[in-house]
Amino acid sequence: MSRAFVFPGQGAQVIGMGRALAEAYPAARAVFDEVDAALGEKLSTLIWEGDIAELTLTQNAQPALMATSIAALRALEAEGLGMEHVAFVAGHSLGEYSALCAAQALTLADTARLLRIRGQAMQEAVPVGVGAMAALLGLDFETAVAVAAEAAQGEVCQAANDNDPAQVVVSGHKAAVERAVEIAKARGAKRALILPVSAPFHCALMQPAAHVMAEALAAVPISKPIVPVVVNVRAEAVMEPDRIMDLLIAQITGSVRWRESMLWMEKAGVTEFWEIGAGKALSGMIKRIASGAATRAIGSPDDVAAAKG
Repeated sequence: MSRAFVFPGQGAQVIGMGRALAEAYPAARAVFDEVDAALGEKLSTLIWEGDIAELTLTQNAQPALMATSIAALRALEAEGLGMEHVAFVAGHSLGEYSALCAAQALTLADTARLLRIRGQAMQEAVPVGVGAMAALLGLDFETAVAVAAEAAQGEVCQAANDNDPAQVVVSGHKAAVERAVEIAKARGAKRALILPVSAPFHCALMQPAAHVMAEALAAVPISKPIVPVVVNVRAEAVMEPDRIMDLLIAQITGSVRWRESMLWMEKAGVTEFWEIGAGKALSGMIKRIASGAATRAIGSPDDVAAAKG
């Protein structure tokens, strides 16, 4: 049986995530301590006791979700269920950084600092109110791309996330995304709705953030991962550090090719996907993509115990 670890992206955050893991596993607690030290603040207090609006701010949510994912991984490792049992790793958007940290391509401290920079840069790239994102449900990717192209009308409107066979997210200028919602409904979408996000991620409007990340990544050592990382913008496994850096920069403005990434791993023999960290959103997507694959979410000590069997 071939297993992949997958790591969630923004939107999975909840107050209290990872706390039970930190209380049950010293190695999980050490992750939060190290992230706090790397950022020079008590992010763990915000995660466990803070205000959800503050946690949801992009510059907080990104390192917080990564810390929770790596804490869950450390708990699995403590039970002998670590990376030695994994064929591939992948992560959804910011989750790709969690995957690279899990695969030892990036240190935990560097990953935390990069995600803080990434979150701030993505938030600052576009003034509030200028951009938007919308989920188009019930349309395939090709139709969603056509909808975005028709809606653009000289503005930016791109397919940002190819999440599963019936969910594509578009991103760009607010008016263009609003047009895409109406066009999608006319094309037979089951639902099309504007998402409650703070910026238009994964489109050309994020180019200022890509410049910031190019500079930040150039200053950080990237090692060869211990297992192949299936990257968002290519939907295939990558091992070369230089290529990983280039693709992390491209990911800021490029599409998250999640559906294709999961199909690539399924074709490569993966039969079970473990979602490591907060929430179960990826597991739901994977069931709609690779219906024959088993999924398991690992976000609590009970989940770790169940995985141990």
